[in-house]
Amino acid sequence: MRNLGLIVPYDYKLLSTAAILEVLDTANRICRENKLNIPFSVQAVAVPGEEGNINFPKDVPILTTTEPFHPDLILIPAFTTVNMAATIEKNQLYIPWLQQQYKNGAEIASFCTGAFLFAATGLLNGKVATTHADASHHFARLFPEVRLKPDLAVTADGRTYTSGGATSTFHLLLFLIKKFCGNSIAVRIAKIFAIDMDRYKQSHFGSFVPIHDHNDTLVKRIQHHIETNFHEIETIEEIMKDIPSSRRNIVRRFKQATGVPPILYLQNIRIESAKKQLEQTSLNINEIIWGTGYSDPKSFRKTFNKIVGMTPLEYREKFMSV
Repeated sequence: MRNLGLIVPYDYKLLSTAAILEVLDTANRICRENKLNIPFSVQAVAVPGEEGNINFPKDVPILTTTEPFHPDLILIPAFTTVNMAATIEKNQLYIPWLQQQYKNGAEIASFCTGAFLFAATGLLNGKVATTHADASHHFARLFPEVRLKPDLAVTADGRTYTSGGATSTFHLLLFLIKKFCGNSIAVRIAKIFAIDMDRYKQSHFGSFVPIHDHNDTLVKRIQHHIETNFHEIETIEEIMKDIPSSRRNIVRRFKQATGVPPILYLQNIRIESAKKQLEQTSLNINEIIWGTGYSDPKSFRKTFNKIVGMTPLEYREKFMSV
């Protein structure tokens, strides 16, 4: 039996913890019914003084970070907040605890935006990770040393695991159950919860949300120009020609403020516009291509597929309003 510690930080998402507990409890039940060893013992972990505020099932013991506990695997749920920097600050007491448990040999898995707290420990530096697609640019700005793969639904790198947004939680749980319990139990769980076992990407669920909550006025000026004139811009050099700074310095500042370089920002703005038109209009693909500033259909399709993870027609079939 493996000891699992589910931390219960400030601003955690109730749906995330409920999904984790429900799936793990179901795995235990399946094993019990089949007279197999129970695979998981789950304990909730809170900072001292907060254990009384946790409303979990009675069969889930609640420990504090100051009590002796040696989990094999630690689970970090998603957060409800949009102010991730403030939430990380509120949860500072978990950071040294997570670092010590990892040093002691524990594996750590984060779900959705829980990756922000995980990354704040420094334990993801140099490792592959993912998070909610819509939070990926903010994540990249805060944690540039993490090898972020925002298109992936699940990542595994050594003793660290992460999942993408929302329902990707189930895919990471399936991955862990398959690792610790075997494929047959994982298949049973997939059928019970109606989870597609072959979904590895999440990029088509994401939306590009520009980051404006920074203090670099020069970058904001460039952002405004791109967002207003994306359908007319031909080159990034065109944007920078009147900026009183070197190209290298502008690119560095832009990436530091927004999480992406200017060329990728322009591509994302264009593709986001194309996605909305595919969802909400009956315009043909060529009309959408010209309207978003592309003159080469092949280049548009290549960029669309790279960012979204599927072709424009596949995207329209999946998301077009009925």
